[in-house]
Amino acid sequence: MHRLRLASWAEGATLLLLLLVAVPLKRLAGWPEAVGVMGPLHGAAFLIYSLMVLQQAGAGRLSVRETLMLLGAAFVPLGFLLVGKIFARRWGDNR
Repeated sequence: MHRLRLASWAEGATLLLLLLVAVPLKRLAGWPEAVGVMGPLHGAAFLIYSLMVLQQAGAGRLSVRETLMLLGAAFVPLGFLLVGKIFARRWGDNR
């Protein structure tokens, strides 16, 4: 589960970098290459995280509710911070 938590942070961090750094660089500085780099990185992080969540759910380590919450959090900026409670409650991971 530690790897899933790290994947959650990576997905969230890449989303924030995309929204807070790359998009403003594209719009305000006329540098579209920033989105060209961060977009695929975030897409890869999102896919890896989603597959890891589904893998854990398929192995019976996550309930349907937890699975939906973890997947839903990937669509919300800072959502990766909110799901920390699932990790802490379920596996005693308070990091």
